[in-house]
Amino acid sequence: MTRAPSDPMRIVVCGTRFGQVYLSALRRAAPERFRLAGIVARGSARSVALAEEYGVPLYDKVDQLPDDIDAACVVVSTAVGGGRGVELAQALLERGIHVLQEHPVHPTELADCLRVARRAGTQYLVNTFYPHLEPVQRFTSAARRLVRLRKPVFVDAMCAVQVSFDLLDILAGIFDGLRPWSLSPVAEREGRPLVAVDGQIAGVPLTLRVENRMQEGDDSTSLFLHRITIGTDAGNLMLANTHGPVIWSPSLRMPSDATGQFLPSRSDAAERWPHGLGTTGAYVGAAETPTWATALDEVWGEGVLAALDELRERVDAGVDPLQGSQRPLAVARAWKELTESLGYPEVAHPDSGDPLTVADLTG
Repeated sequence: MTRAPSDPMRIVVCGTRFGQVYLSALRRAAPERFRLAGIVARGSARSVALAEEYGVPLYDKVDQLPDDIDAACVVVSTAVGGGRGVELAQALLERGIHVLQEHPVHPTELADCLRVARRAGTQYLVNTFYPHLEPVQRFTSAARRLVRLRKPVFVDAMCAVQVSFDLLDILAGIFDGLRPWSLSPVAEREGRPLVAVDGQIAGVPLTLRVENRMQEGDDSTSLFLHRITIGTDAGNLMLANTHGPVIWSPSLRMPSDATGQFLPSRSDAAERWPHGLGTTGAYVGAAETPTWATALDEVWGEGVLAALDELRERVDAGVDPLQGSQRPLAVARAWKELTESLGYPEVAHPDSGDPLTVADLTG
């Protein structure tokens, strides 16, 4: 069955752990664009309950899918995570079903999926997820303007290991690629929650600190997700965390008089600083950050829909599946190099307890 460009795209979600975010996103989608048409999973109690909640069929095999399915969100681990997500994606592509696949994907598997998509006349996209979130897009947009206005002199970044793939994609979006790219050997890491890696990205010196540890069976207990600073001689732009805020910190410029005095309280300050010294920092966009409930349901949901919009646009335009594949392939190769340098993540044992709020720190 061929879908007209004006018709909604009928979508199945494969996997129901992180796939819950995709299911929630599709529930809030405009019905003329996307419609949830089913769940593909192994039949766990969670999958059965979600299929009932969303009122859609539950399938456990690709060949059970009806012929009117247009696309699939494959939210199942790939081989790097011990799963069969790539095999599932390729089976869907060969059925003529377009695929949006959750990251990370090994570069060889990514290339294989693109070849299958081209042969089958389908579209295949890897969703690095976080670059589609509004706070990250706000940071990326400002950072792109910054590096056009001033030469970047450093990149300082932090991330949890399970989101290192998309950290690299965020940076690739700022610099229009990763090259020149290099990493220095990783120093001794035993007993350190953060592993430091030096290198260069797009020729800019890079300092990267990765939390290369995870709680067994649960990657939601990381110390943080992303923090990125782009430094220039004019100042630094920082994404404080994945959900904001974005902060601009201009460099201090203090013109002195002939004797070397610079304090702005002097009587000739207005003459020497006609525009003042300026602010020490400013928010780019909102200073507030969302609650976790809002982030998971709304911010993440809108990010999923943005990725699906990209997939739909490619489908409707009928572009070559290989068009635009250079960036995801470059990110996948850099991610492979990074994770091989880091080594296998250590097992974390988080100190459980009641959540802390800012009131606990200021009371």
